[in-house]
Amino acid sequence: MYRFLLSRQWVILTLVALVLIPVMIKLGFWQLHRHEHKVAQNQLIASSLAARPVPVTQLTAPGRDLPHDDMWRTVTATGTYDTAHEVVVRQRTAADEQSIGYYVLTPLVLGDGRAVLVNRGWISAGNDLTRFPDVPAAPQGKITVTGRIMADETTAVSGIKDTRGLPARQIMLINSKEQAQRVGRPLLGGYIEQTGPKPPGGKPELVPEPDHDSIGPHMAYAVQWWLFAAAVPVGWVILVRRERRDRLEAAAKEAAAEAEPAPEADDTAPVPATP
Repeated sequence: MYRFLLSRQWVILTLVALVLIPVMIKLGFWQLHRHEHKVAQNQLIASSLAARPVPVTQLTAPGRDLPHDDMWRTVTATGTYDTAHEVVVRQRTAADEQSIGYYVLTPLVLGDGRAVLVNRGWISAGNDLTRFPDVPAAPQGKITVTGRIMADETTAVSGIKDTRGLPARQIMLINSKEQAQRVGRPLLGGYIEQTGPKPPGGKPELVPEPDHDSIGPHMAYAVQWWLFAAAVPVGWVILVRRERRDRLEAAAKEAAAEAEPAPEADDTAPVPATP
């Protein structure tokens, strides 16, 4: 009674089930790897933020790509702000994760003539996106900045398109290599996301500490995909047994109908009179 499995409908159904099982298992492992990456990143952020502050020149140098393990380390830098080469970074979100505006990016010239980019914080975009916005003035004179060291942004990593033809002194990505050509002096690789000192009046709004507590739903998604993979063969067996049962019941009814005797003629019926 399992010959029905050779029918076109059941062959297609079985092949689909055989394809779905490994696909769902692979999707589960993909979510597991994302979970593991998130956990490892959270641990890196937490340990970096808790590490002792070091001079920025200890972790980076001009033209150097910041190693991933040094991301979010607290660094210090002492120098004077070069506001003549200050720019704003478009399409950045405030701490409320809803308001869109600019990051204020100002080079800090160190004592040896080199400079490092400092993200001084977020400001509102205003109504006119075609002109340079009103930026809170940077502190004058020598200042010591504390912040998180961040790697240069690229489109491949951030997903942000590096749009060309923007208004003057507006950029899309924070990249020390690109800004070095415009600033005209050696820039240390990466940039500082300022955490101190706090600006007067809270403007620009300092970038908040990255979230390193939540792990996201990836583990739950992984378990779901694996449960789906396990449900496919179970569902296939249930469907096969149901189909077999329905076919057996139909065959039994057909056999019973064929075995019923033909109705006999009734001898007591009146014979019609002859005219």
